[in-house]
Amino acid sequence: MPFRNNLLCLLVILLSTQIMLSSSVLGQQIIKQTPAEKVFYAWLTAFNSGNAQQLEAYKATYHKKWEVQTMLDSWERTGGYQIVRIEKSEPLNLTVLMQEKESDALHRESVTVDTTGNDVAVKMMIEDIQRPSDLVISRLSQSEAIHSLIQRADTLTNAGRFSGAILVASGNKVLLKRAWGEMDKEKHILNTAQTQFRNGSMNKMFTAVAILQLVEKGKISLDGKISDYLKDYPNKDIAQVTIRRLLNHTGGTGDIFGPEFDVNRTNLKDNADYVKLYGTRGPDGTKGFSYSNYGFVLLGEIISRVSHMSYYAYIDKYIFKPANMSSTGELPENVHLPMRAPGYMRVKGTWVKNDETLPYRGMAAGGGYSTINDMLRFVHALQSGKLISKTMLDLAMKPYFHDTPSGYGYGLGFELYGDKQLTSFGHEGGADGMNGELRVFPKLNQVIVVLSNLDPPSAHRLVEYYSLRMPEK
Repeated sequence: MPFRNNLLCLLVILLSTQIMLSSSVLGQQIIKQTPAEKVFYAWLTAFNSGNAQQLEAYKATYHKKWEVQTMLDSWERTGGYQIVRIEKSEPLNLTVLMQEKESDALHRESVTVDTTGNDVAVKMMIEDIQRPSDLVISRLSQSEAIHSLIQRADTLTNAGRFSGAILVASGNKVLLKRAWGEMDKEKHILNTAQTQFRNGSMNKMFTAVAILQLVEKGKISLDGKISDYLKDYPNKDIAQVTIRRLLNHTGGTGDIFGPEFDVNRTNLKDNADYVKLYGTRGPDGTKGFSYSNYGFVLLGEIISRVSHMSYYAYIDKYIFKPANMSSTGELPENVHLPMRAPGYMRVKGTWVKNDETLPYRGMAAGGGYSTINDMLRFVHALQSGKLISKTMLDLAMKPYFHDTPSGYGYGLGFELYGDKQLTSFGHEGGADGMNGELRVFPKLNQVIVVLSNLDPPSAHRLVEYYSLRMPEK
């Protein structure tokens, strides 16, 4: 259940009135002369306010179809933006480099204004980018990086932006293992290193490894089609998609979340139920990489058919047990687990339990639970050859997709980041009331895992924070 992977967000704003604005943004007096500047600073002022009334006023003036709640949710995630620099300024075009106030994430916003018609038409595009060379954050020593990460987690926890657990390891040596915040806000039970957090799409790594195990056993071919393993699959176009394309999200198989999921949420009890619900649906029309939860549901059902075991039994026997992951699983939500943390989502400024958004249980696309200790055990088992061979692991780390501006890539069931010494693999998972991320740096022999029972990007921003400051040697 992903949060990120919104590598490119497009906002099209139709303006029906002349733009007249105030003159103060971010505490600086700004003379707004061009149409493009006026549009940008109007948006930034309203967005950074985090105030529904200001955003409603902006909507009324500039964009009648604009959802105020969408911008409020984005403000909750980012804390607002601060301008790093203006990269280009022309009367009808503006490009601005911005940083999120609560993380190191950089975004480039491009504004284009068209004044040829009766109305002023504006296109605003925001994209994730990597840090330019002149804005690279200085690397710290190992002890300094850990200390800085602890301080950042303290700050975010005190601000109500983090609740969870962090583990950093170098080989077999644990450099940091600590928990922050409350596991249960109502009972004021604190998180510990043993707290079980819902890990969302991090489960995709387990599904991918299971498929690769079956490939090594000769029971599945990466170039085999869905129809080779699910012979009764209803939609003939989707049936032609290969296993490889399911693993790297290029199969066009679409998502599972939306109105149909909301109606059937508690009745979808295993991967087969999802296939019954969505199996007649055709390709989603996307070309190339398009993150697909349903694609991994299909992989889960293929695992079951080929192994003659339930998906859950297979994952438990061939991944969790060999890796000694005794605190990881996908038991239904109605099964009481005393160490499974409730998830809390932000609704109109208040923390609310995410119970009404959860599936019946986790499945092949995500939704299980784990601990920081178990995720480290998974890494050790994966890298030691207990789960798949080194050759197969290397194949899984081959980038089938790479977005140059953001640096985000995807292999066979694993997200890929960085290059050279800082090359890493892992996966993030996120949905309402849950966020987790694992990153493994093979060349540096380091691992960081952060799990949280709050909305994204509560865990991701701390993984990024450490990744940008950890020593390169």
